[in-house]
Amino acid sequence: MQRTLILAALALASTTSVLAQSEVTVYGRFNASVENIERNDAKTWQLVNSASRLGFRGVEDMGGGLSAGFQLEHGFSVDTGTATQGQQFWARQSELHLGSKALGRVRLGNFISEAYYATADYVSLHNHDTGTSADALYAYVGRNTNKIGYRSPAFGGVTVDAAVSLGENEPATRRSIDLAANYTLGSLHLGAGFEKNDDVRQFAVSALYEMGAFTFGGYVQRDRDGFIVDGGNRTNVRLVGMYTVGRSEFHLNVGRAGEYSRVADTDATQVTLGYNHHLSKRTKLYAFVTRLNDDSRTYGGDLRSVALGVRHNF
Repeated sequence: MQRTLILAALALASTTSVLAQSEVTVYGRFNASVENIERNDAKTWQLVNSASRLGFRGVEDMGGGLSAGFQLEHGFSVDTGTATQGQQFWARQSELHLGSKALGRVRLGNFISEAYYATADYVSLHNHDTGTSADALYAYVGRNTNKIGYRSPAFGGVTVDAAVSLGENEPATRRSIDLAANYTLGSLHLGAGFEKNDDVRQFAVSALYEMGAFTFGGYVQRDRDGFIVDGGNRTNVRLVGMYTVGRSEFHLNVGRAGEYSRVADTDATQVTLGYNHHLSKRTKLYAFVTRLNDDSRTYGGDLRSVALGVRHNF
């Protein structure tokens, strides 16, 4: 018994020493809305989950500016409590990284494309590109899994990300590439992103400018076969604007996708009007009306939704 107590005390002392050098943060988001939805002429009332998640991130300072860390993120549905990515519990993110401010960061694991974050996500001001008002026209063509990535230090406001998703020795799984660059100069934010997955590829550039109470911007994307196999090339444009007064935000998003060069009548339009009211730094109420005109059903078909929701971050 005495030996057991001594061993337990040594283990506790060792654990306390490790915790003193590490920081672990628990975070998450609950986001749900009540919506009246009309999709391809079928009308329903729904409780819609919008990318709710639970996450853990940690970092260990190893001295000399070098640090190691991890991030785990699980997506779930507020309305049912089920995982949103099937059986993959950490499907949103499961990453290990090592680096420093001077040398940059090497990343290993499963994480979302930085090309997407630099362009479509960055300009999606309303509800952070989630739920029925999410950008339906952006071509996300990369793979998130089996990734090796690198994030550069900031040089004069510029950061660069590069990643490759390995094929894992499966002939049917091709290697994908993800490249991104971000530049910030005061109120001006610029981004560019490129993804290639076998023969499917996309390139996009974005800009966002903050001018007092007004924020406006958008992106232009060019993709090949992003939504249609052998569909050819397509240009997709999105413009966004936000006006802020007190705790209120007023949003307008307009997206227009042109036809694929090899498939006629595949153009589509998406418009969203939104309102956010911040109850606190972590909690907001929101309402929106979104409309997707997609007669060819390239992007899932016509959609109209009127929503009232609440989002809480912790």
